[in-house]
Amino acid sequence: MTDESEAPTDEPTGDAPTADGGTAEATESAEAAAAGPEGGVSDYVERQFAEIALSRKARWLGASMAVVVVVYLFLMSLETVGWFRADLPSYLGTFAEALQDYFPFIVFGETTWNLGIATVPSIHFNPGGFLEYWAFITERNLLYETGFFSEAETILDYPILLFTETGGPIGIFGAAGETLAIGFAGTIMGFPLALLFSILGSGRVTPFPFNFLFRGVMSSIRAIPALVWVLIYVPLGGIGPTTATLAVATDTVGNLGRLFSDELEEIADGPVEAMQTTGANKPQIIVFGMLAQVKRSFIAWTLYVFEINVRIAVGLGIIGAGGLGLVLDVQQGLFAYTNMMATIIVIFLLVVSVEMISQRTRAYLRSDEEPMGIVQLITGFPRRMIESMAK
Repeated sequence: MTDESEAPTDEPTGDAPTADGGTAEATESAEAAAAGPEGGVSDYVERQFAEIALSRKARWLGASMAVVVVVYLFLMSLETVGWFRADLPSYLGTFAEALQDYFPFIVFGETTWNLGIATVPSIHFNPGGFLEYWAFITERNLLYETGFFSEAETILDYPILLFTETGGPIGIFGAAGETLAIGFAGTIMGFPLALLFSILGSGRVTPFPFNFLFRGVMSSIRAIPALVWVLIYVPLGGIGPTTATLAVATDTVGNLGRLFSDELEEIADGPVEAMQTTGANKPQIIVFGMLAQVKRSFIAWTLYVFEINVRIAVGLGIIGAGGLGLVLDVQQGLFAYTNMMATIIVIFLLVVSVEMISQRTRAYLRSDEEPMGIVQLITGFPRRMIESMAK
């Protein structure tokens, strides 16, 4: 009688695989490790939650301390400038009277309205007040040099005088043209050195650490505002449009050079390597391999710095460097608030016009930049003027 073989059973001889490729035994071991002796959360998971809670508390504590430090420094800054000692409310009446001089088209009547908490004088609109602005603008040639075409005898003389008179097409704009000339000439004068320092400051051209020598020069120039540069140039030619142009040019070297050097660091390596393999020399690589990639960006950044320089030229004029800023400073000294406001209006028109032309051109050159509308240009005008004054 032969031995009968044992019938096969359904029990697996090894660990059954799970859906994620592991085994049932490994899964049970992981669950057992995550579970405590009574089925609760393991010590490891509890520690993770505790660390998360601790880090969250640390972030809140750090943020709270930062807020406290900022508030403390803010209060100390106000104390330093004498904010708490200044009796500003006592001068509100004088300020209200000055507002009527600033805006002659607004007339405060003798009758008053009692609003319960304050008594407000009646306000009337006088359209003739705008004529006071225009009278001063034409009298001081803020927007147009009235005698520019005085020697014209026939209509054919006008285009000739436009290009032969002092200042050419820029001189026709009077004091506004002088401010524009300071910003434009300073930008053009600073452009070559800005381009040179940006190329030499690039790690692709000058090896480390020698490239940082040129970057350091640009950083040193940027550390000194244009307002200080014009004072440095006082022994050279006093405070005037000439030294203001030099100050703007010096400031342009630092600001524009930094923007150029950053652009050169972002260029693609492909064209440069391709020219190197063909045996091109260093100047050819710089001109055709590097500058060719960023020429549009360089033009756009130059226009951007130009519009900043026009605002800087206004600020330099306030300390006697000429242009609209000088007119504004003189009228402020005479307490002629109506004339001051007329000058401010011309400054506004000049700066916004330059910004519109520059911004539209930059938007055309750089597809990643959307042109700003007139409303955005107007609402952002005070902020941009303050930023330029601080440069």
